[in-house]
Amino acid sequence: MSETPPNTLQYRFDGPEDAPVLILGPSLGTTWHMWDRQVPELAKQWRVFRFDLPGHGGAPAHPAGSVAELSARLLATLDALGVQRFGYAGCALGGAIGIELALRHPARLASLALVAASPRFGTADEFRQRGVVVRTNGLDPIARTAPDRWFTGGFAAAQPAITEWAVQMVRTTDPGCYIAACEALASFDVRPELGRVGVPTLVLVGSDDQVTGPAEARTLVAGIPDARLAVVPGASHLVPVEQPAAVTDLLVHHFSTAWQQPYDTGQTALPGTPAVPVQVPAAAPQPAPVAEIAPAAVPAQPTGQPDRYQNGLKVRREVLGDAHVDRALAQADEFSGDFQEFVTRYAWGEIWDRPGLDRRTRSCITLTALVAGGHLEELAFHTRAALRNGLTPDEIKEVLLQTAVYCGVPAANSAFRVAQQVIREETTPAE
Repeated sequence: MSETPPNTLQYRFDGPEDAPVLILGPSLGTTWHMWDRQVPELAKQWRVFRFDLPGHGGAPAHPAGSVAELSARLLATLDALGVQRFGYAGCALGGAIGIELALRHPARLASLALVAASPRFGTADEFRQRGVVVRTNGLDPIARTAPDRWFTGGFAAAQPAITEWAVQMVRTTDPGCYIAACEALASFDVRPELGRVGVPTLVLVGSDDQVTGPAEARTLVAGIPDARLAVVPGASHLVPVEQPAAVTDLLVHHFSTAWQQPYDTGQTALPGTPAVPVQVPAAAPQPAPVAEIAPAAVPAQPTGQPDRYQNGLKVRREVLGDAHVDRALAQADEFSGDFQEFVTRYAWGEIWDRPGLDRRTRSCITLTALVAGGHLEELAFHTRAALRNGLTPDEIKEVLLQTAVYCGVPAANSAFRVAQQVIREETTPAE
């Protein structure tokens, strides 16, 4: 496993070597073991392929900062194994990879299941903020709160071994790879493209999922032409773990009835490394899932080539965050609107997007210039931007110490006061 090349993924196989391949994709912070309870039944008729995200489950820590890059690594792994066509089921981030495959590589996909997935996961600000917290505090705060996000309260209380397993799974993930995966989710938005998903799709969600719940699932079903919705009662975000029997039944039915022919994979695969089973108590009896037919699809919206303004708006949002940009644009009127367009088009669409300097370096320069000019209000939101761009609090401190020498102690003193408050707000984990 340690010799996995940077452009491929750590994987394992289960099931007959001559069976059609069914891929199971994990969610952020989990390993392929999240699917352990589905594999025995699925492997009766499929060659089940599971993979770990970079830096998860002991996989080599080669960060991937976009869903497209994760999908490319998965395809490179499958190409090396001779797997050409497959079914795919993915949970959360794993589901995003499935949508990406359906949109960009439709000939490879026979059927699709999206579990706890969404065409856009929350807001970009939320995931970039999580990256700031991890960069500053490590993964422990995220790990300790994972059971609250993944499971219903009753399940977490009744299954302490599974709850502890979840905490340790996140805690042992590589922080840099986790941050890169957060960035991948922050930039993922395929809402206008759902109408181009052309394979039979099952959208499966837990009834109590507070992360990507039934509302997000219905958005997927409304947008994908051949999609059906299954809502599993008594389950939260990690529904394959919390309600394994219900999820297994739904996947078996979907992939048995909706697999688009031909399904011959031409596979010449090496056997995977045996997995270490997760020793946890048996789950409680599973309630029957509820399924419903999707409503009519929503037509995809046309997309044009972005101009400098649109590109600048994208960069501005990535650096400063959606909330800040939305406020600035909402406050623009006939008097200030031209200035907002000027800033977006030239500062963000041209200068900030030039390839000569990375965003970390541009943040260092910007902080220095704002201290020199005494622009403390802009220093506050550019301190937030610096954290989003990958600077640590210690690195920001070094920049401000440098300004004390070249911009003056009074200016640096004011800058430290502003930056200190911002860093406290941005790096304190949510309770």
